[in-house]
Amino acid sequence: MSGSKPDILWSPHHVDRYVICDSELSLYRIESVGTTLLAINSDTPYMKCVAWYPKPEPECLLAVGQANGRVVLTSLGQSHNSKCKDLMGKEFVPKHARQCNTLAWNPVESNWLAAGLDKHRADFSVLIWDISSKFTLETSVTAEKIRLSAGDTDSNLVVTKPLYELGQNDACLSLCWLPRDQKLLLAGMHRNLAIFDLRNTSQKMFVNTKAIQGVTVDPHFHDRVASFFEGQVAIWDLRKFEKPVLTLTEQPKPLTKVAWCPTRTGLLATLTRDSNVIRLYDMQHTPTPIGDETEPTIIERSVQPCENYLASFAWHPSSQNRMVVVTPNRSMVDFTVFERISFAWSSTTSLMWACGRHLYECTEEAGVSSTEKDISTKMRDRALSRYGHDTEQVWKNHLLAGGDDSQLKSLWYTLHYILYMYVLQKPLGNKHPIVYSGIKNIVKSGSGSTENARCWNGSELKADVIRYHNEERCLALQLCGWIKKGPEIHVEPFLQCLEQEGEWERAAAIALFNLDIRRSIEILHKGATSEKGDLNLSVVAMALSGYTDEKNSLWREMCSTLRLQLKNPYLSVMFAFLTSERGSYDAVLYEGRVAVRDRVAFACMFLSDSQLPRYIDKLTIEMKDAGNLEGILLTGLTKDGVDLMESYVDRTGDVQTASFCMLKGSTGEVVKDPRVQCWIENYRNLLDAWRFWHKRAEFDIHRSKLDPSSKPLAQVFVSCNFCGKSISYSCSAMPHQGRGFSQYGVTGSPTKSKVTSCPGCRKPLPRCALCLMNMGTPISSCPGTAKSDEKVDLSKDKKLAEFNNWFTWCHNCRHGGHAGHMLSWFRDHTECPVSACNCKCMQLDTTGSLTPSDTAQ
Repeated sequence: MSGSKPDILWSPHHVDRYVICDSELSLYRIESVGTTLLAINSDTPYMKCVAWYPKPEPECLLAVGQANGRVVLTSLGQSHNSKCKDLMGKEFVPKHARQCNTLAWNPVESNWLAAGLDKHRADFSVLIWDISSKFTLETSVTAEKIRLSAGDTDSNLVVTKPLYELGQNDACLSLCWLPRDQKLLLAGMHRNLAIFDLRNTSQKMFVNTKAIQGVTVDPHFHDRVASFFEGQVAIWDLRKFEKPVLTLTEQPKPLTKVAWCPTRTGLLATLTRDSNVIRLYDMQHTPTPIGDETEPTIIERSVQPCENYLASFAWHPSSQNRMVVVTPNRSMVDFTVFERISFAWSSTTSLMWACGRHLYECTEEAGVSSTEKDISTKMRDRALSRYGHDTEQVWKNHLLAGGDDSQLKSLWYTLHYILYMYVLQKPLGNKHPIVYSGIKNIVKSGSGSTENARCWNGSELKADVIRYHNEERCLALQLCGWIKKGPEIHVEPFLQCLEQEGEWERAAAIALFNLDIRRSIEILHKGATSEKGDLNLSVVAMALSGYTDEKNSLWREMCSTLRLQLKNPYLSVMFAFLTSERGSYDAVLYEGRVAVRDRVAFACMFLSDSQLPRYIDKLTIEMKDAGNLEGILLTGLTKDGVDLMESYVDRTGDVQTASFCMLKGSTGEVVKDPRVQCWIENYRNLLDAWRFWHKRAEFDIHRSKLDPSSKPLAQVFVSCNFCGKSISYSCSAMPHQGRGFSQYGVTGSPTKSKVTSCPGCRKPLPRCALCLMNMGTPISSCPGTAKSDEKVDLSKDKKLAEFNNWFTWCHNCRHGGHAGHMLSWFRDHTECPVSACNCKCMQLDTTGSLTPSDTAQ
C-alpha cells in the first residue's frame, strides 16, 4: 500500500495477532501490557490490497495485490510446512498490467482467490485464481513479457491462466464471496453491483448503483450486504436486490471503511476520512422480510477511541465488541465498544439490565425499612393487606398502610369521622350532608357564634377566657375528633384515647385548651410515671401548676422565654397559650409541628367570626399547595379536596390512597372528575400488572358499591343460533382476553339455570362436548360424569359453584361445554375433547398459563 494509509487485518486463527499493511507487512501480537512486533515483510513493494488465507494451514499465508496487477503469495515468519514453501513467492499475473484493487479468498474452496482489477478494454476485471495450479506454457507476446519482467524469478512460480474470467471491459473495485453458496461472488463493478454465479458465467444478476465500494456481507444475516460511495452507506437485501433497503447518510467527507461486527448481530461500523470518530449503526431490531416496503429504523451512535485521526480499524474475530484502530503514524489502540445498557423495571419493582450477552438482576437488600421503599412497593404490600377495603372501621386503614405516616393517619381518621357524622345526619333526609364539604365550607355556612367567657376548671383563678360557640363550630370539633356529640364539649373520651396511645403531651395540651388545667397536670404526672414515660413531664407539670394571670409576673416572663427550648411542640404551645394576649394566638395556630386537626379545633374555640374564616382559608391554601393529606379535614371530599389530592399524587404517586379516598365521596361529581377516574384506572392497571386479579375484582366490587354508576352494563350475552335472542332472562358476561375459552354464566333463580332450550324459539341448546347433555343442565345431575366431576372436587360439594355450569367454548374451533367439565378435561389433555379436532384450545389463551400472584392471600 505504497503511499497510502495503513490498514489492519486480524488473523482469522490467532486471537492475539494482526497485521499492519502499508509500505510493508508487520505482524504484531497484542498482550495485556501492550503489543509486540513479531515479523516484518518488505519483499512485496507497491502493495494495493492484502487478504489473509482463511485456513489455519499454511500459517500466516497472505495474498498481496500490487499496482501492476500481480497477486503474490507471501508469509510472515518462518514456516516448516512443505505446502507453504511451495506457495511462497508464487505469482498470478493477468494478461494486461493494471492495478489490483481488491482480493477475496473463497471461505470453502480455500484454493480459490478472487482478484478485482482496473478496467482494460480487451481484458476481464475479475479473475479467479487457483493457487494450487501449476505454470502453463504461454506462447503469446504478453506471456513472454511477463516472464522477462520477472527477471530471475523461477518460472514455475508464475501462473498466467486464471480459473475464471469475469466482468469484461469493466472495472472491479470491491469483492466478497457470498456465504450461502461458495460459487456466488458479489462484485462492486464500475457502475453496478453484480452477483456472478460460477456455475454459469455467461449470466449475472446486477443492479445499477454508485455504492460499489467496500462490499461486505453481514456474518449473522447472509442476505444483508453493505456497500458505500462517498459519504453514503447502502444496505442491501439479496432477496430483493432491486434497491437498497436502507441508505445511511454520513458526514460530508468520504468514507474509507465499512465493516460488520463478527460477534454482534446487525452492528455496522463506518469510518470517514480525517476523522477520529467511528460511527456505529445498530440494526439488531430491523428485520427486512420479503414484501416489507417500510424503511427499517436503526440506533445510531459514535465512539472515539483516541484523540488522533484514524487511518483504519478492524473488529476482533472472536472477542465481543473489540476492535483495534491505527492512526496514520502507526499508533495502535486496542478498544472495546461498550454495549448500550437497557434497563427494565418489572411490575414487582425488580430491576434488570442487559449488557452484551449478559443479563443482570438487582435484588432488594434485606432489612430495607418501609420508609425507604418505593411507593409502588408500598402500594403492593398494602393491596395484599386489603388496604382501603375496611368500610366499618375506616380509621383502621392507616394501620394496614404500615409505618408511621401521620398524614395517612389523619386522612383515615377524618374519613372515619365524616362517615360517622353522615350516618347521624342521614335520618334527617339531607341528600348532600354538609360534613362532606369540609370545615372550610362548614364554618362559612354559620350564621354567627355566641361569645362566652369561661373560667378555668379545677383552679382558683378567676380570670375569664373568651370562647366562641355555634352549631357549625361544634360540628367542626366533632370532625376534628375532639368531641363526640351534643352542644356541650365533652372532650374526656378523646383524652382517654390519647392516654391509652401514650400521647401524653398532646392529651395535656388539649385538656389545657379546654381550660382544665388540673386535668392537664394529672395527665403529665401519669405520663411521667408510665412505663415508657418521660420524667421531665413532672417538671413541666410543676411549672404548669404555678400559672398566674398577672401580666407582669416572673412566671409569665420565664415561660415566654424558655418555652422555645422545649422539643415537644405540644408542650411549647401549652405555655404559648398561657402567655398569649387575648385573641392573639399565632404561636399556637402557626406551629407546623402540631397536627392540623388540633390547630383547627383550637381556632374553632378561640377565634372570632372574623378571624376564623381568614385562618381556615389561609391554612387550606397551604395544605393544597403542599399536597398535605391533613388538609382533607378542611377541604372535605369536594373539588378543593380533589385539587389537594392531585398535589399529593403529583408528589408521591400514591394513586391507591387517592382512589379509595375519593370513592368515599357522597356526590357523584367528585368521582366523575377526570382526575379521579385517571387515578382509579391507573390503580386497576397496577393490580393487573402485579397479577392481583382477585384484588382488582375486589376493588371493582368495592367501587361499584360506593359508586353504582361505575358498574358496567352487560354488553355480551349468549344468543340463540336460530332466533338470535338471549338464552336466559339475565345473562352476565365475563370477557376473557386471548383466543382461548370464553365463559358465560346463566344467573337468576335455580329454575332459570336449568333451562335447556331457547326461551324464545324453544330450540335445544348446544350439547356439552363431554357429558353430551344440553347446555343449561347442572353438571351434578349429568349421568356418566362422576369421573370428571371428581377431578374438580364437585362430588364433595352438594351445592355446586355457579361457575361450573357456565357456557364455555373455544374461540378457535367453537367447541365447548360446561366450564367444570372443560377444566377437568384440560387438566389431563392438551387437545379439544371433540373427535377429529386437533385444536389446542387452552394453549391459545394468552393468560391461561398465568397464576394470580394474590391466590395465597
